[in-house]
Amino acid sequence: MAAPMELFCWSGGWGLPSVDLDSLAVLVRTYARFTGAPLKVHKISNPWRSPSGTLPALRTSHGEVISVPHKIITHLRKEKYNADYDLSARQGADTLAFMSLLEEKLLPVLIHTFWVDSKNFVEVTRKWYAEALPFPLNFFLPGRMQRLHMERLQLLCGEHRPEDEEALEKELYQEALECLTLLAQRLGSHRFFFGDAPASLDAFVFSYLALLLQAKLPSGKLQAHLRGLPNLCAYCTHILSLYFPWDGGKARRRGHWPLGQWAGVQERAPPPTFLPCPSAEVPPPRQTPAGPETEEEPYRRRNQILSVLAGLAAMVGYALLSGIVSIQRAAPARTPDTRALGMAEEDEEE
Repeated sequence: MAAPMELFCWSGGWGLPSVDLDSLAVLVRTYARFTGAPLKVHKISNPWRSPSGTLPALRTSHGEVISVPHKIITHLRKEKYNADYDLSARQGADTLAFMSLLEEKLLPVLIHTFWVDSKNFVEVTRKWYAEALPFPLNFFLPGRMQRLHMERLQLLCGEHRPEDEEALEKELYQEALECLTLLAQRLGSHRFFFGDAPASLDAFVFSYLALLLQAKLPSGKLQAHLRGLPNLCAYCTHILSLYFPWDGGKARRRGHWPLGQWAGVQERAPPPTFLPCPSAEVPPPRQTPAGPETEEEPYRRRNQILSVLAGLAAMVGYALLSGIVSIQRAAPARTPDTRALGMAEEDEEE
């Protein structure tokens, strides 16, 4: 019997199953019953625990490791796990057109919002990764990820982008606002973009919108525009509550309801036991049985020791590369002559 496929992705936050755009897109298309792919999901906050050293990553039933998001989706389609089987030729063409539109118009602004905007990066993005990553990765990995995302943004903008950063930002945000408005018009009052069943376009759109809608951004120009489109907000709420009730439930127990609040959707009130009560003692968290997405760690002790050793190696490597610590070779000993002895005596006298 072949081993089950394993998906490694960034862990969740802000009421979402994952806070990483690529991980969220892959997770929704696979795990959220869009395709019914049999997967064992590992939500982790240490990319070194991934078989490829990056997130997301898929280990196939044959042991092959795939780390590029679109290649993961392509592999699943080859394995007959596809949410677009029932689409017509025209709907398939619309799917490709809207995916290209999102990658061209919305993706650059999302990268700019979370990784380039200084206030958002310091108060939201870097803060989350610094708290989630283990020591010592939390000191240098968020900055490295920011540089990679800035390089990705340059590739997306191309050679014809404006030289002025303000002009570039204005142009990007204007196109993103128009893209969101077009999505709202295309969705209308439907539950999904192509009827009553989700397709790959729904997973693609949700991964873009939910991340923007859920994060508490101090600088949220595009977020404010999205919250003014109630059908898109209700659309995200519906998918989150239908396919990821556990992640949405954690957000509600923490006392904030961002999706339903801005969508104008009536959601069920949380149970009274979760409401804060000043005079009552907070009950301990309830132990729940491990679900299919909980990672089993039979070698937890070994993994902890390896993580500590890897952390020490990273610290030493960083110290050597940054020049904090340097190694100098001792000069070979030579037979002292009279001149050398005289110089040595002068040094001592000085």
